Amino acid sequence: MAVNIHGQSIAKLVKNAAKKAGILIPVTPHMLRHSFATHLLEAGVDLRQIQVLLGHASTKTTEIYTHVATTSFKDVMNPLDY
Repeated sequence: MAVNIHGQSIAKLVKNAAKKAGILIPVTPHMLRHSFATHLLEAGVDLRQIQVLLGHASTKTTEIYTHVATTSFKDVMNPLDY
């Protein structure tokens, strides 16, 4: 049985969870979605898999996370530096 949850209800749950966690800045469901995608990318998950998980029609939309996820990229060896 599918359960329909209204967007405002999710936003309220996220806001309350952030408050209980002592997070002082405003937190939104979109921020959690963005963090989820960024962490997946930094963990080495393929961009196409992230695209499917997020429901993006275009990889161009998902590629915005490559600009944010920098921690894993600093460890990549550039073959031109040898």
